[in-house]
Amino acid sequence: MSDKPYRLAVRAVIVDDQGRCLLIRRSRACKHFVGKWEWPGGKVDEGETFDAALRREVREETGLDVQPVGVAGAIGFEMDAARMAVLCMEVKLIGGNLALSEEHDKHVWVSLVELPKWDLTDGLGELARTLAAKHRQ
Repeated sequence: MSDKPYRLAVRAVIVDDQGRCLLIRRSRACKHFVGKWEWPGGKVDEGETFDAALRREVREETGLDVQPVGVAGAIGFEMDAARMAVLCMEVKLIGGNLALSEEHDKHVWVSLVELPKWDLTDGLGELARTLAAKHRQ
């Protein structure tokens, strides 16, 4: 049993009208998961609601404005200092212009069915397979 605290993080699954979602690649400016792909998002600050954190993180990382519309899933994984509980939210794009922060160096729009083929950050692979299977039907 680990004595590490739990931290909450959020991720935004932004899907366009062609059924593709936005993935962004972590740059060398990051401490962890350099070169891995992920959905925009990050840690929830103390006292911040998870939906406010989601909108803030997406805006900081991509320049886009989003509105949460549902829960895509949740994952968990362990890091050096904490155990992470990550809530992945389906969001609607409502504005902004795509401009990546220094934490990310590339972006791509990927078909949900193709998600499992990408080199994703810890924990996202299983959820990506679930979303891909749901969209194959």
